[in-house]
Amino acid sequence: QVQLVESGGGLVQTGGSLRLSCAASGRTFSSYTMGWFRQAPGKEREFVATISPYGRSTYYAESVKGRFTISRDNAKNTFYLQMSSLKPEDTAVYYCAVRTRGLPSSRDLADFGSWGQGTQVTVSS
Repeated sequence: QVQLVESGGGLVQTGGSLRLSCAASGRTFSSYTMGWFRQAPGKEREFVATISPYGRSTYYAESVKGRFTISRDNAKNTFYLQMSSLKPEDTAVYYCAVRTRGLPSSRDLADFGSWGQGTQVTVSS
């Protein structure tokens, strides 16, 4: 089973950038589609982005498309979320996860598992 640990969150001003990292244990990391999700206070956890096992396919939520970039380095068992042009509405706890079932393009939380502990991103106005 893959175990995930997020890092890189913090406080940033509107328009700023952050890069989140998700380090994975396990020798089969490169076999999995990986995803980022986020949960703002009082809201449900929502899809942000996913990346296919070798990075050939990526999917984004409309709210982050053009501002966020998901990538991965299978040699380091790590994948990333580069966030630019951040807005206050991006404030949330960000989680990484492994797709365990469903279609490669799935955005359904139920298709993901091995959730990390989350990292807080706060964007000040």
